[in-house]
Amino acid sequence: MIHCHIIFNTCIRHFTSMAESQSTNLSPIEVRNVEFHTDTQTRSPSSILSNEPIKLDMEHAVVENDPRIWSNTKKTAILFIISGASMFAGLAGNIQNPANAQIQQQLHASSGDISLSLSLFILVQGMFPVIWSAISEIKGRKLVYLLSIALFIIGSAIVAVSRTIGLVIGMRIVQAAGSSAVFAIGAATLADIYESHQRGTMMGVYYSAPLLGPSLGPIFGGALTQGFSWRAVFWFLVIWGGIIFLAFLFLFKDTFRKERSVTYQNVLNSRLREQQLSEAKDESRHISKSEVGGENQTTSKDIEAQRTVIPAPAIKDVKLSMADVNPFPAYFSIVSRKNNFAVLIASGLTFAFGFSIPYTCARTLSMYYDYDALKTGLVLLSYGVGCVAGSILGGRWSDRTLARLKAANGGVSFPEMRLESTKIAMLWLPPSVIGYAWVCQERVNIAAVCVMLFLAGFLSIWIYTSTLAYIVDANTGRSSMAVAANSSFRGLFAFVAAEIAVPLQDAIGDGGLYTLWACLMVVIECIILLVLYKGRDWREASVEREKQKLDAQ
Repeated sequence: MIHCHIIFNTCIRHFTSMAESQSTNLSPIEVRNVEFHTDTQTRSPSSILSNEPIKLDMEHAVVENDPRIWSNTKKTAILFIISGASMFAGLAGNIQNPANAQIQQQLHASSGDISLSLSLFILVQGMFPVIWSAISEIKGRKLVYLLSIALFIIGSAIVAVSRTIGLVIGMRIVQAAGSSAVFAIGAATLADIYESHQRGTMMGVYYSAPLLGPSLGPIFGGALTQGFSWRAVFWFLVIWGGIIFLAFLFLFKDTFRKERSVTYQNVLNSRLREQQLSEAKDESRHISKSEVGGENQTTSKDIEAQRTVIPAPAIKDVKLSMADVNPFPAYFSIVSRKNNFAVLIASGLTFAFGFSIPYTCARTLSMYYDYDALKTGLVLLSYGVGCVAGSILGGRWSDRTLARLKAANGGVSFPEMRLESTKIAMLWLPPSVIGYAWVCQERVNIAAVCVMLFLAGFLSIWIYTSTLAYIVDANTGRSSMAVAANSSFRGLFAFVAAEIAVPLQDAIGDGGLYTLWACLMVVIECIILLVLYKGRDWREASVEREKQKLDAQ
């Protein structure tokens, strides 16, 4: 019997059990006929045997050992592990700052070399998650965590023993690539284990960890540099990375489920179509040689028209490899949606502001307040505390807002509802940024600087947390790639901000620089409001367009 007939018979054998269990598992072939809805719906026998669309919420497809029903203890352990990983990723970008003078002196480097090591780090850390995300959608989350953290540890160790600034810059790039994975798949991991109405709170807790980097980094870096040397800073990162590596190795259980991944299903679907076409050609040649004609003759075109539904148990022999991972189609699919692109712009600019303010503030404190590295770190702690508070409270407010609007809408929610929670922070963010600009410009008492740093951090991250949760909610089944796209935008904008911050600060002062940032905050808020009111229409139009393109293949 020809192999495609065997597959069809296998489908029939599995059909009864599938119908009885009312499972929502779909094979990749079935994905082509899926209409996504907010409510989970099961399949009837008639929908399987006909060409009618199968209605399914992919995010709630039935899977083995569903991470969503794991115990709260297990989920909390995962949350703390990925938060610890994201904290060292955040620290790595700032912990070097207090040691820059010593590095420059001992390695005979220029200030331009030091600046390049910092800006390249943030650029690579923003761009590389696209690669990690694509791999995680095929091979799972745990493997990517282990590989990336191992890369980070190697890069940190080599920096610690480096004798030239060129090697330091090169290994800082390796560090950045290794530390970047957690930014992309950390949020995707939370999407794997938490329902949408819980994600705002959990995203806030998760994202509060790397936000401590800009404030704790100078403190740790200053203490280690003054107590030992600049090399101790990177040995500290090696030790922390090793602890997190062991935690992932022994305590973390993979949360990835291929049935809920659009990327995996699309790749598998493509492979199966190629296999079917090849088998159909073989069958056509066999029939031609046997001179069998009439209604029983089957061509490759007929095979395509039949849209044969193949359940998961019948396709276990199809194995995907790393050769199937091409992150760029998925990346451009995310970015091509108007709602995504707009929010990514807003998110990237918000992150760039958050990267710029501790960098320039450290220069102001050093030049005009005569603060050493440790005192500077203690002042910047007020910014870090504000960011953590804004992340946690903003995330909780985001979830409450989503729940309230969902109840008012008859129990039906859509991702754009979450952005309503940003309005309360929008009122106060631009005035707070202007306030920070001019207390620094006028060199007022340091207490006023601390207050404005706290408010700027609290309000900007309140907004950022909601936009990050929206990006995950609006891209069901490909959350890791969506967050990777967000990382690339924020890395690019932060790179530009790092390159222009000092020249602008020297030219127009803190007052002029952060008045410009306050104007950009207004632009960011207008973009978010545009997505709040128009994003649903844009998103649904994009989904329909992608569905038509898929059906035409």
